[in-house]
Amino acid sequence: MKTLLNLWNHLEEGLVALFLTAMTLITFVYVMFNNLYVVFYAGADAFPALETPLFAVGDTLLDVAQAMTWSSALTRACFGWLIFLGISYGIRTGAHIGVDLLVRTFSAPLRRACSIFVLLIVLGYAVLMMVSSYDWVAALHGAGLGAEDLDEFHVMQWHIAMIVPLGFALVIVRLVEAFVLTLRGEQNGLQMADEAADALKLASDVHPDTSKESRP
Repeated sequence: MKTLLNLWNHLEEGLVALFLTAMTLITFVYVMFNNLYVVFYAGADAFPALETPLFAVGDTLLDVAQAMTWSSALTRACFGWLIFLGISYGIRTGAHIGVDLLVRTFSAPLRRACSIFVLLIVLGYAVLMMVSSYDWVAALHGAGLGAEDLDEFHVMQWHIAMIVPLGFALVIVRLVEAFVLTLRGEQNGLQMADEAADALKLASDVHPDTSKESRP
């Protein structure tokens, strides 16, 4: 079980990195083709003897740029998948920001009870969203609608939208994991990020002498 969980953790990180890389490369290539042809047109004007090959290269780059209408749609699709994969990844790594200043003033047993209550609420919300989004994806599948600017590659709308129920299913798995660890006393709720503590730690790392002088 532990091996399977470690395998999924690495796969999750790899998918997040993959979609980030894909978004960056697609955007870079699109911007490059949309600006590079200007260089060859300018070169053709500056060197009349080479205008035929330079204009030919420029025209080719311009044609490629105009044909890349799918790039924006694919980038949005990758971004959508990245968001819903990132929710469960953020729960695992404690990257989500927590607003728990009041709860931290409670005693340990009360703080644990609040964590369990919050986990149950979030778990119920995730189940509701997973079921509702599954019905939405099923409707898209039945309609057979192609994705905008991606239908020429036989990409359907439900292909992109299916990350929503899948993402919430992964969130449920992470929430159940956090719920079990909280019941065992091995974790305190969702272990959300504390920006104030991170800022103080960063300040002490940058100005260690100042933090020492401020001590009584």
